[in-house]
Amino acid sequence: MDEDARAGTVTRLVERVDSGNLYGARAGIWSGYAYSAPEQLGLPFEHVVVPVTDGMAPAWKFVPETAGPASSTWAIHVHGMGGKRAGALRGVPVANQLGLTSLVVSYRNDGDAPPSNDARYSLGQNEWLDLEAAIQFAVDNGAERLVLFGWSLGGSMAMRAADLSIHSDRIVGLVLVAPVLDWRVTLTANGSSSGLPGPVTRLGLRMLGTGAGRWVTGLAQPIDLSTLDWVARAGELKKPTLILHGAGDKSTPVAVSERLAELRPDLVQLERFDVPGHSLEWNGDTEKWEASVMSFVKSLF
Repeated sequence: MDEDARAGTVTRLVERVDSGNLYGARAGIWSGYAYSAPEQLGLPFEHVVVPVTDGMAPAWKFVPETAGPASSTWAIHVHGMGGKRAGALRGVPVANQLGLTSLVVSYRNDGDAPPSNDARYSLGQNEWLDLEAAIQFAVDNGAERLVLFGWSLGGSMAMRAADLSIHSDRIVGLVLVAPVLDWRVTLTANGSSSGLPGPVTRLGLRMLGTGAGRWVTGLAQPIDLSTLDWVARAGELKKPTLILHGAGDKSTPVAVSERLAELRPDLVQLERFDVPGHSLEWNGDTEKWEASVMSFVKSLF
């Protein structure tokens, strides 16, 4: 990296271009995805498909070369809203070191799995059913125990699966990265950062929860935000949970994770990261992230 303070510029080396032509581009984006394809991890994997309600959802399966005492434990990695399963690849190397089989999944409306009938996200209310299908796939293929890795919306889905899955007894722990634990707080924070007046945001929240609002939201059914509020439901938690959350996350405020950890210190461990942005904890301090996960998962056995 070269920095010119007088010119106010920073020059960085571009190590990889995942799509497009860098030389002919006039605009571009970058993300927190450290890996854009499973091959980049340098670990053996295979393409598999998970049967879901409306077809087949593609997934990547990673099996450690050396089976250990945790070889019958699977890690299921679930990405966040608006993202792709490549975003969850960051959790695979440490799971591999722990001897876990990893399944990196897709789910409805992410562009890889079959879409829902209304082609709308339901904030985990229905998406978790595709995670349940992945859990069933894992069990059918020999999984005796499960650790769910959920990123952002994926964290909300993992919480719902731990609560409702027919295989909940096999779920031994949750690793949640910048999880959405209360959608009212997250949506309000995003509305504020987008410049929406408070009354408009509150109206939008009400419309999500009523059948009358479907003509605006396009949702096939209302979303019950109270069932997705894990702070209010803290007393119902049953699974050991590690939360990895950045202090500078303005999209999904860390205060919600802090509150859950305060309410359930018997089950919830929170690791804070001094990083800005959303779901960038691994990127900001990979060593701390992986050490925290390593210690937590080992404590489950």
